[in-house]
Amino acid sequence: MNTVIDRLLSTAKTIAIVGLSNKPERDSFKVAQYLQSNGYRILAINPMLAGIEILGEVCYASLQAAQLAADLDIDIVDCFRKAEDIPVIVDEALAVKAKSIWMQLGIINESAANKAAKAGLDVVMDKCTKIEHKRWQEESVDRA
Repeated sequence: MNTVIDRLLSTAKTIAIVGLSNKPERDSFKVAQYLQSNGYRILAINPMLAGIEILGEVCYASLQAAQLAADLDIDIVDCFRKAEDIPVIVDEALAVKAKSIWMQLGIINESAANKAAKAGLDVVMDKCTKIEHKRWQEESVDRA
């Protein structure tokens, strides 16, 4: 049981997928599709695909553009970008007052994580939202 992850998954409504691909074989697409099918509102963030529709959602160039257009609070910023790209994403997340930063499997950036945590954001590193959601659901059933 991971209390931060469990709390995020149980309270989040809107998840911004930074680096979302429109290619169904990519992990970012599969994870976003899974999260969407489990009741989360996803916001597609990818400057290379801005303006096109992915999984029924318009893709935005930045977290700021998505938040302005969707007029939603961002609960989780789910990062499918290289570790060296995370500091800029953390700055954007802070600017839009997101509640958490989630770095996918294999993505670790301690300095960006520390900056986010010091600013009051919850931080998850090197974990997959899809895998953790499945675990959380199984544990929820076991506790019931």
